[in-house]
Amino acid sequence: MSYTVKTRLMRAIIYVVLVILALICIIPIWILLVYATRSTPQIQQGISLIPSTHAVQNWTNLTNRGFKLIDGFKNSIIISVGVTVLSVYFSMMFAYAIHVYDFFYKKFIYGVVMVLVLVPTQTAIFGFYREMQALHFLDTYIPLIIPAIAAPGTIFFCKQYLESVIVRDLIDAARIDGCGEIGIFHRIMLPIAKPGAVTMGIFAFVGSWNSFINAFVLISKTKMYTLPMLVQLLRGDTYRTEYGSIYLGLAVSVLPVIVVYAIFSKFIVNGIAMGAVKE
Repeated sequence: MSYTVKTRLMRAIIYVVLVILALICIIPIWILLVYATRSTPQIQQGISLIPSTHAVQNWTNLTNRGFKLIDGFKNSIIISVGVTVLSVYFSMMFAYAIHVYDFFYKKFIYGVVMVLVLVPTQTAIFGFYREMQALHFLDTYIPLIIPAIAAPGTIFFCKQYLESVIVRDLIDAARIDGCGEIGIFHRIMLPIAKPGAVTMGIFAFVGSWNSFINAFVLISKTKMYTLPMLVQLLRGDTYRTEYGSIYLGLAVSVLPVIVVYAIFSKFIVNGIAMGAVKE
């Protein structure tokens, strides 16, 4: 078998595997969207991939029984946008300082960050709860947004990304021209690192949007619930027999994430690709 034939065969196998993986990811989401348009009797008949005409009825049942979609959406947006901005900005600044400057304990500090990447945040939730309780920050968005300033995973990615895109000669030239360090960070580094920043912003937004445990522990007022928290209310007796409404509520909570990925997917690919290139 010639080299060309082997290459084409391997390429065909790769494409088949990718198509199968894509279908595994897409079909559950499609079924969720389809079930959101079907009635309870239709859902009980079995799996179907064809949408129905009961979406409006499901929406009416959902909103008439206390599912405050607008409030949940607004709360999720406030938290997710705040987390995204703080996480990306300060992680980029931290990674820039670690990469460009030489200072005492530099390797030790970055080593601590690497260790924190491996530690699940859920392990400290009860201690964090007691701390927020002592500071009287419960039932506020402060403990859900402000800690995003210290995001070890985002710092790690930003550090790896900056290693591949930062040109030190530009920084030195800016210093010679009289630009301050903060100005260099904002005018030179951030524009260069835009693909990586957008990529980590998408991941931070989606992670914050889907976050449930921290918000569930720290917030008790229903009017402050995020969409994922409102979705768990669909398991109550009010919606127990309204399967179509339940699936519609789930679809509504997932839809913003799908839209974000659809719009910014090219930035994810470019950001990861650039971060993988080393000189």
